Amino acid sequence: MALVALFARGHLLIEGVPGVGKTTLGQALARALDVNFQRLQFTSDMLPSDVLGISIFSVAEQKFEFKRGPVFTNVLLADEINRTTPKTQSALLEAMNEYQVTVDSHSHALPQPFLVIATQNPVEHHGTYPLPESQMDRFLVRAHMSYPEAGSEREILRWEVGAARLDDVRPVLTGADVLAGQDEVTRVKVDEALVDYALAIVGRTRDSQYLALGVSPRGAQMLYRAAQAMAFIDGRSFATPEDFKQLAISVFAHRVVVNGRYSSTLRKSEQAEQIIRDIVETVPVPV
Repeated sequence: MALVALFARGHLLIEGVPGVGKTTLGQALARALDVNFQRLQFTSDMLPSDVLGISIFSVAEQKFEFKRGPVFTNVLLADEINRTTPKTQSALLEAMNEYQVTVDSHSHALPQPFLVIATQNPVEHHGTYPLPESQMDRFLVRAHMSYPEAGSEREILRWEVGAARLDDVRPVLTGADVLAGQDEVTRVKVDEALVDYALAIVGRTRDSQYLALGVSPRGAQMLYRAAQAMAFIDGRSFATPEDFKQLAISVFAHRVVVNGRYSSTLRKSEQAEQIIRDIVETVPVPV
């Protein structure tokens, strides 16, 4: 899912309880790319200027100068993004969607490639601010990190996997490689039958009795791009129905809003995933 987000020119949201390695995954991916990297630890007292930058008056120049914030990088790790206020969360909206930042009526382009890897704790935990729908819609995919299996956790304890092991990660791609790969993704062929298949799934989300908000046109575009990226990663020049089916939950579940009609003891995010899973299973797969 992380590579799909990277090559589809999207952004990645990693969700899980504290301590399962969300930040480590983001750092490892960033280190595997030979690009600029910034990590931001989001807190409740953080301001938008701490992310975007601020204009400071220069006495020598007798004018305001824009001091760029940490968002001006290739890979931004937004750690625990839902621990900051909605005002600061929204500071990333323009950057994630338009790859630019506007401060004092001046627009500043962001470096390319640009990828936001955000981590968040489940919203049921104390001290969290749920991301609004407009912010969630900017993430191409949402991935979950759960507790590791017994064997993996034993290895973590024995080998002290963490920051020290990250030093062993070496770049395998450059920024130019990523941009070239992103261009190749746009040339992956998608049959009209697959477009109809994707739109049928989107339509079912909008008509579902269990969803107050279905998938937006941006969400449909994201699934299309994600399917192309999945095919590219698999070394194919064409997308298949399995690409769309495999990605539908990761791309759609965080974009929909569950209403009170769905009776389940699952968390809201898990309910949304189950509803999308049920919808995908009912839509005929093109042959």
